[in-house]
Amino acid sequence: MRTVYTIQGLLLFWLLVGLAACSSSDQQTSDPTQGADPTYTRQRIVVSDSLHRGRILDRYDSVLVDTRPQYLLKLPRRLLDTLALGELLGWDSVTVRQRLTDALPYGRASAGYPIQLRLTAKEAERVRRDSSATRLQKLVLTQRRQRVYTTSAGASVLGYLGTEAQAFYRQAKRIKRGRFYRLRNGGVETYYNGLLTGHWGYLHPLVDEQGNQHGTWAKDTVFQQGQDIHLTIDAKLQAYAEKLLGGRRGYLVALDPSTGEILAYVSAPVYPASALTAPDQAGVRTQLLQDADMPLLNRPAMLANPPGSVFKLVNAAAALQLGAIQPTTGFRCDQSLVRCVHHHPQANSLTAGLKYSCNPYFYQVMQQLINRTPDSLAQDSAAARHLNLALWRRYVRSFGLDSVLGTDVAREAPGFLPTPTYYDKSRGTKQWTYRSIYSLSIGQGEINLTGLQMANMAAIVANRGWYYPPHLVRSVGNRGPLPRFREKQHTLIDSANFAALLPGMVAVLQRGGTAEASSLSDVGITVAGKTGTVQNDEGDDHAAFVGFAPADNPKIAVAVYLENAGFGATAAAPCAVLVMEKYLRGSIAPKRKRWERRIQSRAERAPIIKAPPKKPVSADSVSQ
Repeated sequence: MRTVYTIQGLLLFWLLVGLAACSSSDQQTSDPTQGADPTYTRQRIVVSDSLHRGRILDRYDSVLVDTRPQYLLKLPRRLLDTLALGELLGWDSVTVRQRLTDALPYGRASAGYPIQLRLTAKEAERVRRDSSATRLQKLVLTQRRQRVYTTSAGASVLGYLGTEAQAFYRQAKRIKRGRFYRLRNGGVETYYNGLLTGHWGYLHPLVDEQGNQHGTWAKDTVFQQGQDIHLTIDAKLQAYAEKLLGGRRGYLVALDPSTGEILAYVSAPVYPASALTAPDQAGVRTQLLQDADMPLLNRPAMLANPPGSVFKLVNAAAALQLGAIQPTTGFRCDQSLVRCVHHHPQANSLTAGLKYSCNPYFYQVMQQLINRTPDSLAQDSAAARHLNLALWRRYVRSFGLDSVLGTDVAREAPGFLPTPTYYDKSRGTKQWTYRSIYSLSIGQGEINLTGLQMANMAAIVANRGWYYPPHLVRSVGNRGPLPRFREKQHTLIDSANFAALLPGMVAVLQRGGTAEASSLSDVGITVAGKTGTVQNDEGDDHAAFVGFAPADNPKIAVAVYLENAGFGATAAAPCAVLVMEKYLRGSIAPKRKRWERRIQSRAERAPIIKAPPKKPVSADSVSQ
């Protein structure tokens, strides 16, 4: 007799109960229809548990994202009396205008565009009570379950559920901002989507005409509920750091150097976490897509720039390891080699060179390294330079540079470190000299690092040569982070050579150091750091800072990069030490409240979301 196969969907509840014992994930699969006469039916039973998407929580178990009921008020295409709408919802005229502007993709010019406004439970109750007003104005109140953000901070970390961001994708295509569409950042919602979603369980019995089971035709799968994701992020620290950066362009990454856990991750300009999925934020999304400051660019992971003088730490560590200098090595501040912007005493040691960030000092450090002449190459200086640059690059790459760190973000740029072959091609000759590549000594030129790499660099120095890959999730359910984030990585630099950097980094924030004004000694915290000012031919210089605290037992490492902000000492360092103090003490000392207000006022003056131009800007006209 011919065997008949059919696939059925859901069975009745009594059948599910009768077959529940068969839902083992390691059950042996058997198919008695092979070589047999009876007719069997292939059935596929869905285990009928309710599948819930997991929550996203911060490191202290505060819920940041959850699936909850959301109340939506649908407005008619031809808008009603806005005064009556305000009275119905308890909103003033300014609130009504702002909410409608945020909801319309092109402002008032979008009249006729369907609008759904999110309401609170209290506002929804007001609408229900006033049925005559809703009937008169043709308002429709609905309720649906959707991902709800309990905080406006952390947009670049939390991301969004792709199925709820379809309106954003459509807007991006319509505005022809393809670059932003490609650089969209789904955050942990996207990266850990499979774990957050979970999966259904399925039984696969073979059943005869009387309903009796005869083995299985495929392996059963176990029902897995969506798992909660516990972030490494400190939600309060994240919100505080976002206030400091606000509408300025740049980033701040703070992590625990002992674990690689990211405590704060800010990509600025910042924007509300719900902006890309909320049904009444079409106008906000339009502004985000058209903003020349590219707020949707995930700067800490995707923006690789020259690091400036903070890279002197890496060069010094490599030079110490390769024997090009000693901690006691001094050099004259010879400005005929390279300009030095700081007026300072003679740098007669590595500690003084770091304290004053003397450019000529580090020019000569790198010169000693590149121009070393091994005995085997005594007659070929060009070959020696090639060999020394390749050796320098090998040691520097062990910091996790010129490669992705493997962080749990959707996209991560590798940065760049030049090779001898690169210079052979770019200089058009193999006879290039140190003078043509000296910008490497001060972290300029061809070197490019991301914010994640800069923060990890600070963690490596804090740990004296090792690190765990930076990551945003400390636990999936109760199982801890992904296994790869538990693997300790080591550089090729000895711990003693990292220890030799510490006195200079501490001196940076002491009297006479480049960041002496940012000291936290008044509250008993010793900070080790390094300032950087990145030359920029197209505008004001960029400000950078990396550091950690407490210097002798690091609990937090921070990297700050502010575009077109000027000196690292006056712009980036204050932001970094405020975040350190907030994390270590929980509050800011009164003497630094003035700093805090000044920095936050600057962040507020730079608009977080600018008004869109009259005509859409071409994607090709904005430089990345």
